[in-house]
Amino acid sequence: MGPDLNLLRMFLAVAETASFRAAADALGVTRSAVSQGIRRLEDGLGVALVQRSTRSVRLTEAGERLHRQVAGPLRTVAGALEEAVDDGPPRGLLRVHVSSIAERFLSGPLVAGFAQAYPGIVLDVTVSDEPIDIVAAGFDAGVRLGEVIEQDMVAVPLTGPQRQVAVAAPGYVEAHGMPHHPRDLVHHRCIGWRPAPGVAPYRWEFSEDGREYDVAVDPQVTTNDLRVMLTTALAGGGITFALEENVRPWVQSGQLVPMLRDYQAPFAGFFLYFPSRHNQPRKLRALVEHVRSFRERE
Repeated sequence: MGPDLNLLRMFLAVAETASFRAAADALGVTRSAVSQGIRRLEDGLGVALVQRSTRSVRLTEAGERLHRQVAGPLRTVAGALEEAVDDGPPRGLLRVHVSSIAERFLSGPLVAGFAQAYPGIVLDVTVSDEPIDIVAAGFDAGVRLGEVIEQDMVAVPLTGPQRQVAVAAPGYVEAHGMPHHPRDLVHHRCIGWRPAPGVAPYRWEFSEDGREYDVAVDPQVTTNDLRVMLTTALAGGGITFALEENVRPWVQSGQLVPMLRDYQAPFAGFFLYFPSRHNQPRKLRALVEHVRSFRERE
């Protein structure tokens, strides 16, 4: 006889939270029950799935393989069972992976409105710019720019087209002048972005006479955090490059000065995306409808 599905659910929760306690909270059981369940699963399979310490839980190589193999199918089964038996309000844990620059999703009103409208859904938002397979990583949905979403995903528009813009504080412009062409940026102090340690800084993208190109600005300050980019620019630390909607409040107040706008072409904006399934969980459908209505109201 194969492993109990409940034990696999426990394993999935441990794998995705890296914690027996967090897994127990998500499943509504005790920490001891999760620990004993994982032990029974390991005994049944005859292989260790997790490495335990007083401070952390980490998957073994066998555990990593099992997680990759069962995460998607288990979520499909869970969605189908939820459809079959759930005739009440949407409920359950909904995990969403969101880009750190998705201002429309992260700014507050969208999430707050969703929480108010669906009190039975626990929304777990992970903010990260690392490229991941949301299915393999155990997420129900993600929010990213349209140009980087896999073609086999269903994508629902969250915003309209976006545009990037270079900005700096008025004091920096007074002291160092205004670049008049993207090639002038190599003579300025720039504040750049990178998705993760060890990854080259993002090359700033421009468009001229219908031709798209990028500039390696060799930033003096580099970070993976939008807030650090903005606060450094606001303090006069240099020129930074961000989505227009991320900097709009400071541009409107005059705290940041936009530049090189003639070299910025619009591109596809942000989308809520998720795998195509016949049986979509009601909690995910609720988020999709909320995103659609939120966009219509703006």
